[in-house]
Amino acid sequence: MNKKNVLQWLEDSARLYPEKTAFADPTSELTYLQLLTNAEKIGSFLCHKIEMNEPVSFYLEKSTIAISGMLGAVYAGGFYSLLDTRQPEARLNKILDVLAPKILLTDQENYAKAVEMFQGRDIEIESIEEVLADNVIDPSALDHVRCDAMDTDPLYVNFTSGSTGTPKGVTVCHRSVIDFIEILDQTFGLRRDDVIGNQAPFDFDVSVKDIFSGIYLGATVQIIPREYFSNPMTLMDYLCDRQITVLIWAVSAMCFVSIMNGFGYKIPSDVRLVMFSGEVMPIKQLNKWRAALPKAKYVNLYGPTEITCNCTYHVLEDREYALDELIPIGKSFSNEKVFLLDEEDHLITEPNVQGEICASGTCVAEGYYKDPAKTDEVFTQNPLNQKYHERIYRTGDLGRYLANGELVYTSRKDFQIKHLGHRIELGEIETAVQARDQITRACCIYDALKKRILVFYTGEREGKELLSELRDVLPPFMLPNKLMKLEEMPMTKNGKIDRRQLKELGGVKQ
Repeated sequence: MNKKNVLQWLEDSARLYPEKTAFADPTSELTYLQLLTNAEKIGSFLCHKIEMNEPVSFYLEKSTIAISGMLGAVYAGGFYSLLDTRQPEARLNKILDVLAPKILLTDQENYAKAVEMFQGRDIEIESIEEVLADNVIDPSALDHVRCDAMDTDPLYVNFTSGSTGTPKGVTVCHRSVIDFIEILDQTFGLRRDDVIGNQAPFDFDVSVKDIFSGIYLGATVQIIPREYFSNPMTLMDYLCDRQITVLIWAVSAMCFVSIMNGFGYKIPSDVRLVMFSGEVMPIKQLNKWRAALPKAKYVNLYGPTEITCNCTYHVLEDREYALDELIPIGKSFSNEKVFLLDEEDHLITEPNVQGEICASGTCVAEGYYKDPAKTDEVFTQNPLNQKYHERIYRTGDLGRYLANGELVYTSRKDFQIKHLGHRIELGEIETAVQARDQITRACCIYDALKKRILVFYTGEREGKELLSELRDVLPPFMLPNKLMKLEEMPMTKNGKIDRRQLKELGGVKQ
């Protein structure tokens, strides 16, 4: 039967595999029956606190108890939105300004901090542990909520950075997640006996693939604490001890393992499927993974938060990739349409012509929460369709087709510059730098005011020597004006290189 609510997956898995571990972290685990019971208890409490399609905010680290709370919010007819406990207080308050939730759930560890941080707000703050201890399941209340539920109801709101300084809340509904997860898992053959190693924080959409693939399949999700990604030995021990088989990780997390020589300590030999996204994967680091886990399948996923996780994929070939080679983002998932538009909104079909990547289908998010103006800028009518309403998302990413019809991501529209009379893709410079020996990561920034190309990099090479090598592979107008060697790349909370921080380091006025 076609599902209209992700909770139907949970109910099916709890009925079929009640004693199987659904989610685990280093200190706790929940079976499917326990998870269902917890979520229904929390939902019974929350449905007397919120109306249908209202937010429930969460302030706690990712954990089994967080999963119980998030699904409890959905049982109450609401949607969940996670606050990252390591984010600045000012940013968290901006998010709460947008959401205006009636209630915030936290855990006992973070309760006092949450009360102090959000005092003065008209918001009820509760500990999930106390909610579970003090409440029972109210079947009639939950049934009433379910009767009113639709597949277009929001499931979660994840916040991305906004150009005005106010974070944008990407609103994603049940139908988008149901369609995507079923197709994702069928495309790559995820199984009930898989153990998924969750890397992403729960306020980042990569975690949606972990959480809901697990629930849909009746698989086990092992939650890896974020601090493990600062200690390669602890991380590799966890992957091995928990017999993890599937990794759906950000590129930066994979680079951490290979750069810090995690494979020199231990090989997680149970891993059979590795899917990565978020940034362009440096070939040098990919080759280290493939050397350590040669039998695993590797998949490059592409897609911004606004199209429900991913809209295209490319399964890597079983061959050596050149260090300066770009991995395709591939082809669209089933039931999604991904295409290129030129600057005049004409469809691009021929190879090697660059255009903006656009997507349509049930994958497209509902827009930005309480921000119709920003929504209308990028969630637009398909200019190719004059017959009926067809909404598309304009990603702001640039791409081109290869001769075989697969897509290659080339750059952000924001990263395409005009320098010395030439149109330049900063990503091409980054690829050239990362292909040099003893260079681990690179990021290119353009200072439009001073007309300078700045390259930040990590590795063993000195700037003068590196620049000399770049003269052999880049034309003069693409050579960086300044090379800055770093101990480590600054990262955003979502695991991407923090370009704003690099601009500050380079003295670029923003």
